[in-house]
Amino acid sequence: MATASPSVFLLMVNGQVESAQFPEYDDLYCKYCFVYGQDWAPTAGLEEGISQITSKSQDVRQALVWNFPIDVTFKSTNPYGWPQIVLSVYGPDVFGNDVVRGYGAVHVPFSPGRHKRTIPMFVPESTSKLQKFTSWFMGRRPEYTDPKVVAQGEGREGKAPSPLLPPSPIQVTAWEWVGPGLG
Repeated sequence: MATASPSVFLLMVNGQVESAQFPEYDDLYCKYCFVYGQDWAPTAGLEEGISQITSKSQDVRQALVWNFPIDVTFKSTNPYGWPQIVLSVYGPDVFGNDVVRGYGAVHVPFSPGRHKRTIPMFVPESTSKLQKFTSWFMGRRPEYTDPKVVAQGEGREGKAPSPLLPPSPIQVTAWEWVGPGLG
């Protein structure tokens, strides 16, 4: 008796990281990556990317516009570990070093169609006064060695990153299709 292969479904995500509001910063760039469960596998497209550097618009909004394309296809046998997109925004400090200006994550929408998401961004905060002084003195803010930790809950119990005030959201638009896979 032949064993039946498990059926899979595909999740196709096309879209773009449109723009962001970081009123106090200019000349920023964005990185993205996807975090997903062990039953998920990318089959086409890029799992991560880095945008161009953009400057604030000259209008009243002072938006940072990237229009950075995203195109990836995943396959899975079950929805556990549904993909999340993690965004990291970087820009120069007063010394010209690239420092993190914000992290954010959101699940890829669960239903097919066109979706627009606003992702709140945050920066990690030093846990002690000595670390705060050292980071100020060295000109290096705390940042994650792996930005994927933003989408994971393990090891973050009782640790709430400080949100940027005012919030610095990023607009992401995605077109999505979920359907049966081939095989």
